[in-house]
Amino acid sequence: METFPVVDLSQITGEKREAAMEKMNDACENWGFFELVNHGISHELMDTVEKLTKEHYKKCMEQRFKEMVASKGLEAVQSEIHDLDWESTFFLRHLPVSNISQIPDLDEDYRKVMKEFAVELEKLAEQLLDLLCENLGLEKGYLKKAFYGSKGPNFGTKVSNYPPCPKPDLIKGLRAHTDAGGIILLFQDDKVSGLQLLKDGQWIDVPPMHHSIVINLGDQLEVITNGKYKSVMHRVIAQPDGTRMSIASFYNPGDDAFICPAPALLEKETENISAYPKFVFDDYMKLYSGLKFHAKEPRFEAMKAMESTVNLDPVATV
Repeated sequence: METFPVVDLSQITGEKREAAMEKMNDACENWGFFELVNHGISHELMDTVEKLTKEHYKKCMEQRFKEMVASKGLEAVQSEIHDLDWESTFFLRHLPVSNISQIPDLDEDYRKVMKEFAVELEKLAEQLLDLLCENLGLEKGYLKKAFYGSKGPNFGTKVSNYPPCPKPDLIKGLRAHTDAGGIILLFQDDKVSGLQLLKDGQWIDVPPMHHSIVINLGDQLEVITNGKYKSVMHRVIAQPDGTRMSIASFYNPGDDAFICPAPALLEKETENISAYPKFVFDDYMKLYSGLKFHAKEPRFEAMKAMESTVNLDPVATV
């Protein structure tokens, strides 16, 4: 069986750079995921984020989750549940405007640490986008500019906990989907597993690894690369024991960013044909919100159909 790709970011500045870049490129083309180690975010900061996230769940969210489970009778279900997920979540927005100060129930220490963590993740996301540009043969900064729109990118974090589930065969932690946006950076529990991706028709575990950041690509990068890189279906399997922590940060295009295959990549195609639609990111998100747990291809086809009825003028980027 193939080994899940692990990229050591510290090698990017040394003599192993070429091999590390090739491993990253292969992961983007064939997996849509890779695990990143030596990524430059301090382990001490990650340990603090994990500690405070788990404390916050215990203090503020665990009881609410138990009440939700009881109210829906989920512990006694006899058939597979298709319309909800076994997860407890909240969302933080960082860019273009932060909402961390408005989120209720967060201790000041937790707010401060999550802000600090978001700054580090933003820098890492932009570094990775430039490394993808290099592998794709695009000019440095192309992907960041493509995401920018008029107000800069959307960047936010989904903080999730997946408690022990009495019926893991009937309820998913999170149903299978591809991510709508750009590049996703996940800090996941290193002890309780559950994340899986679909590769060659098989569900493959994304292994928990201490202090790593799991990277995956969203639908927008598949469109911009004209399918050279792929967004991949993934899911979370609920576990009978242990609560799994998941902190997923999404570096996405701005609402009015105009998304289309990169012309420089189309020039390399023998037929110079775009297989993907052109659209404004917010229009895609409106469609995605109702179709998240469906295949991505019909979403792309629907956006292509919209192209013929709407005059799309690219938004000026910085």
